[in-house]
Amino acid sequence: MGTALFIIDVQNDFTEGGALAVAGGHDVAAAITRHLAAHAGDYDIIVASRDWHDADSDNGGHFAAGEPDFVTTWPVHCVAGTAGAYYDPDLDVSTVTHHVKKGQGKPAYSLFEGTTDDGHTVVQLLDEHGIVDVDVCGIATDYCVRASALDAIAHGRHVRVFTDLIAGVASESSAAALAELAHAGAQLVEASR
Repeated sequence: MGTALFIIDVQNDFTEGGALAVAGGHDVAAAITRHLAAHAGDYDIIVASRDWHDADSDNGGHFAAGEPDFVTTWPVHCVAGTAGAYYDPDLDVSTVTHHVKKGQGKPAYSLFEGTTDDGHTVVQLLDEHGIVDVDVCGIATDYCVRASALDAIAHGRHVRVFTDLIAGVASESSAAALAELAHAGAQLVEASR
């Protein structure tokens, strides 16, 4: 009956100044760091994901050839090994137990689509550690946080989304994502409570 924390895509390209900056990204990074300082010991595993896209391809159409539609095609972002792909400096990853890279050559929103450097899937990590409960935080509420939380529910886990530790691209789509997650069975709670 273990518990995991998922930290979704708190990367330089998704925080202020990045290629796909989300307002409030730096604040979320710092707030997650404060949460980890107080609660890292509450978790059996802490899994942080990153987009880690190939530099030499359009990553399965994920990178727009022309103007991005910001739905299925995007500007170039989080290219493997570049500054934009690294964690935001306000996020302290010293207590992270597993780092997951996703989107290597293909579109990927959920951290379940990625693997650790040694090839483990997230499902394998959850099963190996007996994880039943998953707390979710990170960027962006309306895309990768949404997809990761929905996949955790689909894989039979109890999910809490920390509403004070997320930031979304747009308020309307973020509100819709949270409503969808609540309908799917996620608890929407504040980590600070």
